[in-house]
Amino acid sequence: MDLKSWLQRQPTVDEVRPARCPFCGAVSCPVGGPLALHGHGRRERSLFGPLEPGQTPEIVSILGQRYRCVLCSAVLTVVPCSVLARRRYSAAAIAYALALWALLDASAAEVRRWVNPARRVGAAAAAGWAMLRRWARAVQQRRLFPTTPLPAPSTWRRVAESAAAALAGRADPASRARPIEQRAFEAAARGAG
Repeated sequence: MDLKSWLQRQPTVDEVRPARCPFCGAVSCPVGGPLALHGHGRRERSLFGPLEPGQTPEIVSILGQRYRCVLCSAVLTVVPCSVLARRRYSAAAIAYALALWALLDASAAEVRRWVNPARRVGAAAAAGWAMLRRWARAVQQRRLFPTTPLPAPSTWRRVAESAAAALAGRADPASRARPIEQRAFEAAARGAG
């Protein structure tokens, strides 16, 4: 389920229950047997960035559905595919930012205005945005969009360019007429990274 659908209607426990426990591999709903993954409440999560390319960036709150495995006692949280572990920005917002910065040659300050919901920034941050280099470093270290091809050792902007172009290439073929930064956004929103 994508982020926009999740925000419009919170899915039920059964709708997003994983087929298996990712920790022990137990089948969550065996035929004729008891449930292995039980609903275990919800967890709120804040997410930064625009919900669509070109929209005003915002901070949205989503409720992730938690499950507990009765076999291994693991607790896991199911969220939309655009929500990344330990990241404030959605995958789509990050892909959009990298595409704007590296493919459209926008300045870091411009990208910040298009992606960051904060309207007040300090004097040192007014001219740039360190997050772009951090995301490019995470791409290079395979902690962000790990399936994207990497260029030969190069600048952070080249790494961002490679990741954004690869994501745009994974967009729905019907969206080929759209601008490349929108295709990168859409592919990341679908979890194609």
